Amino acid sequence: MQRAVLVKALMLATALLASAPVAAEIRIIQSPGGRVGPFLDLFEKVRESGERVVIDGPCLSACTLVLSIVPGERICVTKRAVLGFHAARSVDRRGRFYAEPEASDAVLQAYPGPVRDWISHRGGLTSRLLLLKGRDLAAIYPRCR
Repeated sequence: MQRAVLVKALMLATALLASAPVAAEIRIIQSPGGRVGPFLDLFEKVRESGERVVIDGPCLSACTLVLSIVPGERICVTKRAVLGFHAARSVDRRGRFYAEPEASDAVLQAYPGPVRDWISHRGGLTSRLLLLKGRDLAAIYPRCR
């Protein structure tokens, strides 16, 4: 009788594991940003993979492009999440930064509406870093469970 109970328990456990969805995720713990190209490539792969993105720390500058590429329903944030936005810029051969207004406009238009509105209500994308966090961020993206 114990063997029959054990076999039934194993069958039930196997059935539950087989029907459980795979919980693959990408976790952003800290990203200062960087060159746009590698972030675009990475987030395109994440979008195609179907993985969920957990923002669990600072995601600054080019890292925020995740919001434009991965569907919003696959993005969640923790209490530690911070998104940092600024205008696009390039560096010349002498190491000096210069503004890229057309690129800034394109990036702003690519963000989801609520993010775009939040940025616009704070003066738009400029050289100053805008930080979206806390309640403002939780009003746009769900908390991770």
